[in-house]
Amino acid sequence: MGKAIRDVYGEALKKYGAVNENIVVLDADVSGSTKSAVFGKEYPDRFYNCGISEYAMMGMAAGMAKNGKIPFVNTFAVFLTTLGSLAARAALSYSGLNVKMMGGYGGLSDAYDGATHHALEDIAMMRTLPDMTVMVASDAAITDWMVKTAAEVDGPMYIRLSRDAAPDCHPGDAVFELGKGMVVREGTDATVIACGLLVSTAVKAAEMLAAEGISVRVVDMYCIKPLDEELIRTCAEETGAIVTAEEHSVIGGLGGAVSEALARAGAGVPVEMVGTKDCHAESGAYAALLKKYGLDADAVASAVRKAVSRKQD
Repeated sequence: MGKAIRDVYGEALKKYGAVNENIVVLDADVSGSTKSAVFGKEYPDRFYNCGISEYAMMGMAAGMAKNGKIPFVNTFAVFLTTLGSLAARAALSYSGLNVKMMGGYGGLSDAYDGATHHALEDIAMMRTLPDMTVMVASDAAITDWMVKTAAEVDGPMYIRLSRDAAPDCHPGDAVFELGKGMVVREGTDATVIACGLLVSTAVKAAEMLAAEGISVRVVDMYCIKPLDEELIRTCAEETGAIVTAEEHSVIGGLGGAVSEALARAGAGVPVEMVGTKDCHAESGAYAALLKKYGLDADAVASAVRKAVSRKQD
């Protein structure tokens, strides 16, 4: 098992804050959870605890960005993209301000804090905003790269982070590009296009299916907007079946984005979506929630079998 995404994030903030004094960090009183406190301890003069006031925090960040700073704004993803959504639209999207929205505890990973703390709509909400870059971290290596990229690339960004540890999906020398996805496992019978912790889940499902003689390609679509439509078309052409997998609603997230790209390309291949099915989720143990809502390796494998069967019909 790799490192916890949130721990890698905190260390990356501290590391890149050392080389760029324009980086400032804001948090809505949950810095111990988001791990932005790691930066705050090292650079207290550039760290701002804004209290439980997400909208005001976003306004502060917009003002800082207007004056040349690079604000990293932190709280749980559900609050950042709901209570902070008006500022994200009016101050960031409209104005193109260089604010980095860091959504901690994405998906179901805030398992025990209450059902209202789950973030299963955030990707859909953020990708509809014009000029908003949207990315989802899947392991330690890409989390570090996302923080570095956010500091270097001008413009508003939403980056979704998980609370939990994630198996490493990428080698240490992997080269990531903004607006691209990456093949993490080759296969010929179907492609699973996943994001976040569902990437390592998809790899596990592919290993299970290999024992059945089904060869599955796995893609980490870590950048959802802009989307790597060329890679999606290539996977459709070469494997003939697509499964999307995300810790998010099947409505409007990665699955919707991939389906839109396939439709634009005129790629008539079977598509199955793994995600929550137009529902809210309850509290409970994280692994149990993933299984209950069809987000585990068994669910991904089942979706692949269905897509391959449809391809053969």
